[in-house]
Amino acid sequence: MVVQLAPEDTKRIRDGIREKYNKVAGNPDGLFSYPTGRAGLEILGYDPIILNSLPDEVSASYCGVGNPFSLGEINGGEAVLDIGCGAGVDIIFAAKIVGAGGNVVGAELVSEMLDRGKHNIQMMDLQHVTFVEDSAEKLSFPDENFDVVISNGVFNLIPDKERAVAEAFRLLKPGGRFMIADQVLIGELEKDLKSRIDTWFQ
Repeated sequence: MVVQLAPEDTKRIRDGIREKYNKVAGNPDGLFSYPTGRAGLEILGYDPIILNSLPDEVSASYCGVGNPFSLGEINGGEAVLDIGCGAGVDIIFAAKIVGAGGNVVGAELVSEMLDRGKHNIQMMDLQHVTFVEDSAEKLSFPDENFDVVISNGVFNLIPDKERAVAEAFRLLKPGGRFMIADQVLIGELEKDLKSRIDTWFQ
């Protein structure tokens, strides 16, 4: 059942997400119920060669819930979009995979996370990466612009998931791949909308 959120509910969710991820941009340690940083990257099976090339400051900023690169291939020279790129760790892996002939874009709603992502990319000296401050529900790119769209732990937070998924597919070239790692609810959904909103971004 799809529940239409009131504008004030959507604002409350987005304000809560911004407040939490403002803290995450500084240091994600202790803010999640799963391993973050280098430990999270190792547990999730990220490429050890790329992982070992990351400065400790960069790997420490990782807070993904899964490994989108385990879901399919990304090839040299391809264009990749990371929706909700956060601190940019997945962007670094994508940029290393596609090489200098490819192009990787990170879209992020929380400006503090965007700043952290840009800082991490500068530390890695990657020239084929760009960032935009954008919402997953309305992305500012033309149709069929990317070979691959990735996302990690973001869609569970988005109020209008149907619209966000439609945007991701709008941006894919024919034959493109949508590779998403995320959290899903197992069990019964909380029926009280207020309670759901209260815990939306926990």
